[in-house]
Amino acid sequence: MNAPALIDGEAHGLGGLNDILGLHIRLAHGAVYRHFTETFAKIDLTQKQVSALWLVAEYPGISQVDLGRRLRMDRATTMTTANRLQQRDFLRRERSVSDGRKQALYLTEAGAEALEVAKSIIAEHEAWLKSRFNSAEIEKLVEMLARIHE
Repeated sequence: MNAPALIDGEAHGLGGLNDILGLHIRLAHGAVYRHFTETFAKIDLTQKQVSALWLVAEYPGISQVDLGRRLRMDRATTMTTANRLQQRDFLRRERSVSDGRKQALYLTEAGAEALEVAKSIIAEHEAWLKSRFNSAEIEKLVEMLARIHE
Protein backbone atom coordinates (compact mmCIF):
# COMPACT_ATOMS: atom_id res chain seq x y z
CA MET A 1 0.00 0.00 0.00
CA ASN A 2 1.14 3.51 -0.74
CA ALA A 3 1.37 6.05 2.06
CA PRO A 4 -1.25 8.81 1.84
CA ALA A 5 -0.15 11.77 -0.25
CA LEU A 6 0.85 14.75 1.83
CA ILE A 7 -0.60 18.08 0.76
CA ASP A 8 0.57 21.07 2.75
CA GLY A 9 2.01 18.63 5.30
CA GLU A 10 -1.33 16.86 5.87
CA ALA A 11 -2.45 13.42 4.74
CA HIS A 12 -4.89 13.78 1.82
CA GLY A 13 -5.01 17.57 2.30
CA LEU A 14 -8.32 17.19 4.14
CA GLY A 15 -7.41 18.97 7.36
CA GLY A 16 -10.05 18.39 10.01
CA LEU A 17 -12.24 16.62 7.45
CA ASN A 18 -9.81 13.69 7.61
CA ASP A 19 -11.56 12.64 10.85
CA ILE A 20 -15.02 12.48 9.21
CA LEU A 21 -15.82 8.82 8.60
CA GLY A 22 -18.74 9.61 6.30
CA LEU A 23 -16.42 11.57 4.01
CA HIS A 24 -14.08 8.59 3.65
CA ILE A 25 -17.04 6.32 2.89
CA ARG A 26 -18.24 8.79 0.24
CA LEU A 27 -14.77 9.08 -1.30
CA ALA A 28 -14.38 5.29 -1.36
CA HIS A 29 -17.84 4.92 -2.90
CA GLY A 30 -16.92 7.48 -5.55
CA ALA A 31 -13.73 5.62 -6.48
CA VAL A 32 -15.52 2.27 -6.69
CA TYR A 33 -18.41 3.78 -8.65
CA ARG A 34 -16.06 5.50 -11.14
CA HIS A 35 -14.16 2.25 -11.75
CA PHE A 36 -17.43 0.31 -12.12
CA THR A 37 -18.84 2.88 -14.55
CA GLU A 38 -15.66 2.91 -16.64
CA THR A 39 -15.56 -0.88 -16.67
CA PHE A 40 -19.24 -1.22 -17.59
CA ALA A 41 -19.21 1.47 -20.29
CA LYS A 42 -18.23 -1.36 -22.66
CA ILE A 43 -21.69 -2.92 -22.37
CA ASP A 44 -23.81 0.14 -21.53
CA LEU A 45 -25.35 -1.21 -18.32
CA THR A 46 -25.69 0.48 -14.93
CA GLN A 47 -25.10 -1.09 -11.52
CA LYS A 48 -28.85 -1.19 -10.92
CA GLN A 49 -29.52 -2.84 -14.27
CA VAL A 50 -26.86 -5.50 -13.70
CA SER A 51 -28.15 -6.15 -10.18
CA ALA A 52 -31.70 -6.45 -11.52
CA LEU A 53 -30.63 -8.92 -14.22
CA TRP A 54 -28.72 -10.97 -11.65
CA LEU A 55 -31.67 -11.22 -9.24
CA VAL A 56 -34.15 -12.00 -12.02
CA ALA A 57 -31.81 -14.78 -13.18
CA GLU A 58 -31.57 -16.21 -9.66
CA TYR A 59 -35.28 -15.77 -8.90
CA PRO A 60 -37.22 -16.26 -12.16
CA GLY A 61 -40.70 -14.80 -11.78
CA ILE A 62 -39.63 -12.38 -9.03
CA SER A 63 -42.14 -9.58 -8.75
CA GLN A 64 -41.12 -6.10 -9.73
CA VAL A 65 -42.06 -4.97 -6.20
CA ASP A 66 -39.86 -7.64 -4.60
CA LEU A 67 -36.98 -6.79 -6.93
CA GLY A 68 -37.17 -3.14 -5.86
CA ARG A 69 -37.36 -4.08 -2.19
CA ARG A 70 -34.31 -6.37 -2.38
CA LEU A 71 -32.27 -3.74 -4.21
CA ARG A 72 -33.61 -0.95 -1.96
CA MET A 73 -34.97 1.02 -4.89
CA ASP A 74 -38.19 3.02 -4.89
CA ARG A 75 -41.04 2.05 -7.21
CA ALA A 76 -40.22 4.65 -9.86
CA THR A 77 -36.57 3.60 -10.07
CA THR A 78 -37.51 -0.07 -10.19
CA MET A 79 -40.01 0.57 -12.97
CA THR A 80 -37.51 2.66 -14.96
CA THR A 81 -34.84 -0.03 -14.57
CA ALA A 82 -37.23 -2.79 -15.65
CA ASN A 83 -38.52 -0.68 -18.56
CA ARG A 84 -35.00 -0.07 -19.88
CA LEU A 85 -34.08 -3.74 -19.60
CA GLN A 86 -37.31 -4.71 -21.33
CA GLN A 87 -36.69 -2.17 -24.13
CA ARG A 88 -33.33 -3.84 -24.73
CA ASP A 89 -35.05 -7.24 -24.77
CA PHE A 90 -33.11 -8.35 -21.66
CA LEU A 91 -36.20 -9.18 -19.62
CA ARG A 92 -39.88 -9.75 -20.07
CA ARG A 93 -42.82 -9.08 -17.81
CA GLU A 94 -45.70 -11.44 -17.26
CA ARG A 95 -48.67 -11.22 -14.96
CA SER A 96 -47.84 -13.06 -11.74
CA VAL A 97 -49.54 -16.45 -11.43
CA SER A 98 -49.80 -16.11 -7.63
CA ASP A 99 -50.96 -12.46 -7.60
CA GLY A 100 -52.48 -10.99 -10.74
CA ARG A 101 -51.77 -7.45 -9.51
CA LYS A 102 -48.01 -8.00 -9.71
CA GLN A 103 -45.57 -8.18 -12.61
CA ALA A 104 -43.36 -11.29 -12.71
CA LEU A 105 -39.97 -10.75 -14.31
CA TYR A 106 -38.00 -13.23 -16.43
CA LEU A 107 -34.72 -13.00 -18.32
CA THR A 108 -34.78 -13.35 -22.07
CA GLU A 109 -32.03 -15.18 -23.92
CA ALA A 110 -30.42 -11.81 -24.70
CA GLY A 111 -30.67 -10.88 -21.02
CA ALA A 112 -28.97 -14.10 -19.96
CA GLU A 113 -26.17 -13.43 -22.45
CA ALA A 114 -25.78 -9.82 -21.25
CA LEU A 115 -25.66 -11.05 -17.65
CA GLU A 116 -22.87 -13.51 -18.45
CA VAL A 117 -20.82 -10.72 -20.02
CA ALA A 118 -21.62 -8.48 -17.03
CA LYS A 119 -20.52 -11.18 -14.58
CA SER A 120 -17.14 -11.45 -16.27
CA ILE A 121 -16.76 -7.67 -16.07
CA ILE A 122 -17.84 -7.74 -12.42
CA ALA A 123 -15.10 -10.31 -11.77
CA GLU A 124 -12.61 -7.87 -13.33
CA HIS A 125 -13.98 -4.99 -11.21
CA GLU A 126 -13.98 -7.10 -8.03
CA ALA A 127 -10.37 -8.17 -8.65
CA TRP A 128 -9.39 -4.49 -8.93
CA LEU A 129 -11.20 -3.67 -5.69
CA LYS A 130 -10.09 -6.71 -3.71
CA SER A 131 -6.46 -6.22 -4.72
CA ARG A 132 -6.35 -3.43 -2.15
CA PHE A 133 -7.03 -5.80 0.77
CA ASN A 134 -6.07 -9.22 2.07
CA SER A 135 -8.72 -11.91 2.67
CA ALA A 136 -9.16 -11.14 6.37
CA GLU A 137 -9.53 -7.42 5.62
CA ILE A 138 -12.15 -8.11 2.96
CA GLU A 139 -14.17 -10.26 5.34
CA LYS A 140 -13.98 -7.61 8.06
CA LEU A 141 -14.77 -4.78 5.64
CA VAL A 142 -17.89 -6.54 4.36
CA GLU A 143 -18.98 -7.17 7.94
CA MET A 144 -18.45 -3.54 8.92
CA LEU A 145 -20.15 -2.11 5.83
CA ALA A 146 -23.14 -4.41 6.40
CA ARG A 147 -23.63 -2.72 9.77
CA ILE A 148 -24.23 0.53 7.90
CA HIS A 149 -26.49 -0.67 5.11
CA GLU A 150 -28.55 -3.30 6.92
